[in-house]
Amino acid sequence: EICDDKDIELVEAKIMDDHVHLFVGSPPKNAPSLLVNWLKGISARYYNDRHDDRIKWTRSYYVGTAGSVSKDAIEQYIWEQYE
Repeated sequence: EICDDKDIELVEAKIMDDHVHLFVGSPPKNAPSLLVNWLKGISARYYNDRHDDRIKWTRSYYVGTAGSVSKDAIEQYIWEQYE
């Protein structure tokens, strides 16, 4: 829902016990920090409005760009996090 509203392509997502892996595509005009701000901030507001318990994201995040790495390699890395 957030990605559709912000013109971001959600390629892959994995929810872990204590963190989330997202593989997204975005126009170059959107800085990675802006994407994180949108995804963390809006998702927390959506969740908190819909549920009795509260979610609060930490300020930390990691961003890596695909650059010379293939989409398949990134998807494989995300899937391996479950093993």
